[in-house]
Amino acid sequence: MIVSFNYIRECLNITKKLAAIGFHAGDCSEDIKRISELPEIKRQLKKIDPEQLKNELYDYGAWDDKELNSHDENIQRILWIACGDIVDGK
Repeated sequence: MIVSFNYIRECLNITKKLAAIGFHAGDCSEDIKRISELPEIKRQLKKIDPEQLKNELYDYGAWDDKELNSHDENIQRILWIACGDIVDGK
């Protein structure tokens, strides 16, 4: 499944199976970390511009400027959001 965003030029291509692993009830952080290390996902995430990502996440309103200063954490956040969009059928 292809997930596109408002500010990020790059789309993410994630299978429904991987999305279900990355988005579920409870803490997803370890699963998201494992998915982010898969070569096909890692390649896509490396293409994301840090400023575009920060702008994208800022619009969600869930994180403040200080929290959004970590690109590594932002990558995890956007991957989790993308998995959620796929699981929820958006």
